[in-house]
Amino acid sequence: MKRRTRLIALTTTVITLLFALGSVLFYNAMPSPKRLLEPVSVNFDTRDADFRRSMGLIFEQPIVAGNRIDPLQDGEAIYAAMLEAIDSAETSITFETFEFWGEKATEPFVDALIAAAERGVAVHALIDYVGSSSAAVNKFERMEEAGVDVIRWRKPSWYELAHFNHRTHRKLLMVDGRTGFIGGASITDNWLPDDDGLAYRDHHFRVEGPVVANMQAAFVDTWLDASGRLLLGDAYFPELEIQGALDAQMVTSTPSEGRHRMRMMLMVAIATAEQRITLGSAYFYPDDEFLKALVEARERNVEVNILVPGDSIDKGFVRHASVNRWRPMLEAGVKIHEYQPSMYHAKLISIDDRWASIGSTNLDNRSFRINKEGNLNVYDEEFARYVRELVEEDIRHAEHYDLDRWHNRPWRKRLAGWVSMVAGAHF
Repeated sequence: MKRRTRLIALTTTVITLLFALGSVLFYNAMPSPKRLLEPVSVNFDTRDADFRRSMGLIFEQPIVAGNRIDPLQDGEAIYAAMLEAIDSAETSITFETFEFWGEKATEPFVDALIAAAERGVAVHALIDYVGSSSAAVNKFERMEEAGVDVIRWRKPSWYELAHFNHRTHRKLLMVDGRTGFIGGASITDNWLPDDDGLAYRDHHFRVEGPVVANMQAAFVDTWLDASGRLLLGDAYFPELEIQGALDAQMVTSTPSEGRHRMRMMLMVAIATAEQRITLGSAYFYPDDEFLKALVEARERNVEVNILVPGDSIDKGFVRHASVNRWRPMLEAGVKIHEYQPSMYHAKLISIDDRWASIGSTNLDNRSFRINKEGNLNVYDEEFARYVRELVEEDIRHAEHYDLDRWHNRPWRKRLAGWVSMVAGAHF
């Protein structure tokens, strides 16, 4: 009898544990609800005051005047500019990134952050755990021993298993609270030329002016979540002077907490388009409502150009799943281009040469519904035109994907896409 009782108790315990584990894994994998379920309809465009007012109020982020934004292209130039800024730091460095691994890429950053801490600069590094899982542990130990305040975001722990899938995908660096960096590039060897001279194609930006304080606030908010400590004072938030003529807005998205701002922001921007929509994204796998918004733009005679990676994409299953859903867009006249020379990793958006968005957000469900993301919106014709031209310059090195090609693609690619689509919401 006792043996039977023990067996029942053991079985009950095992079932309870399996149920608990299964619930955690299910919750971990499931993206948050989309919230915005209806198409966006507006009676204004990007020129109108209604657009600026709506974007500022809905996304609870001010549009700040007086900024300068300098473009940086590809890993070598991006890393050199960031390292130069770190070496010049006098009071503080705040650094948030998704990927961080590889000797060539990370070692100069580790050395620079250590040197900054040793000369008395307050250095805070928030590095995603999954994105840095390939990095040597001694890199983090060296930084910590030198006084760098390092947190690896969502490091596995029993009390946070339900949030393990919620990564930070932001790419932010602020130096002395005065100079900021934002864009598509993480810190890995993929962004540096290999033996064949190939590297990820990417675009990053150096920012100066009052909006840097809003970029800093985005970091401070995540740092507070991660550490329970609030960063304040002149070292992080100095008084900032006008540096240029650009109006900019820092927008953050934290879908795991119900703030799906990136998806909603882009749906609003697409709805305002009158002439052209130009998009560059490393991963293109949004939900059906987003795809429908692009088709509706074409029905308004808006020119739509989308640039994505070709065969060189590092996640082929995403590409196959995405291609399987392209037919309605291609039939509507959306132009899709696949970048050929190397992995295309930029995240660039331009609407009507009047509004642009740059940052970490891909056009996929993971960016829209799971990851922490950060984008800088710029309300300026010259800059928006420049972003469009960046994408168009890369389109010159891309292959156009037309409807005939879609119909004639091999069955093995169709099958790979169908299999991948089963988990599509979690990409």
